[in-house]
Amino acid sequence: MILGVDLGGHSFALGFVRDETILSQREYETPRPRTPEAVSAALRERIDEMASGIKVDGIGIGVPGMLDLDREKVLRSPNFSGWEGLPLRSLLEKSLGIPVRMENDANCATLGEGAMGSARGLENYVVLTVGTGIGGGIVTGGRLLRGGHGMAGEPGHLVIGGKRPCGCGGLGHLETVAGADGIEKRAEELGLEPDLKRLWEGRDEPRAKALWGEVMEALGASVASLIHVLDPEAVILGGGLGPAPGFAETLEPIVKQHLGEPYRSFLDLRRASLGKAAAVIGAASLFSPDSAERVC
Repeated sequence: MILGVDLGGHSFALGFVRDETILSQREYETPRPRTPEAVSAALRERIDEMASGIKVDGIGIGVPGMLDLDREKVLRSPNFSGWEGLPLRSLLEKSLGIPVRMENDANCATLGEGAMGSARGLENYVVLTVGTGIGGGIVTGGRLLRGGHGMAGEPGHLVIGGKRPCGCGGLGHLETVAGADGIEKRAEELGLEPDLKRLWEGRDEPRAKALWGEVMEALGASVASLIHVLDPEAVILGGGLGPAPGFAETLEPIVKQHLGEPYRSFLDLRRASLGKAAAVIGAASLFSPDSAERVC
């Protein structure tokens, strides 16, 4: 049996997967602060609890942040401080006594949505996970794009301008404006309750409306840029916010106004359909026989 794990942001999920189908899944709150010690301890405890009496042949883990090309170390995790240089795969494998493979969490969600979700049957698509930060994954010609150093597919770090510092060390990146942490921080500055779900539900309140206007403009322009560069068949909106009611409908006209023709006529924005299960399925698929052939 393979156990898929999505470390995510505010919460993490574990699920047993067979033939790209989740047999059981549980979700837990991520400890704060999100230090390596706290998160690793919570993960070990939950895996021991969930796998009690079950033979686990491997654990695939979706990790937030930039990983090295060999998928051994965390190079940078903007929303998980202190993870830089952490040889997470070998540490977990030694601790758990079970083979471990890891991949960027949004890449795992991308694989999952392609296998069983909104991108099923597509050969060229982009997944955006709009959550604690903004992750993403790119599939081109049916293969997951990793790039020359293993760090391709990071739309949250598209440069949109401005001087807001990003957790990755850069300035003016998309997720400083449109990631949950950035949105909630800005809401607090405006005297609004820093709760993403309530902020979206109350998006027509004057102060919230101005905040969301900035967020959606940044996202819309960034999605348009991705489409111009990659020409995907569809863009899948995932994470905690992407599939929310009204989100895709609000974003679509903003994307269109930034798109040139003929790109505009091919725009296909879709809600992710699997939720946390996407990254769990994708993480477990790291143990499939053809996993090495599905990346480039």
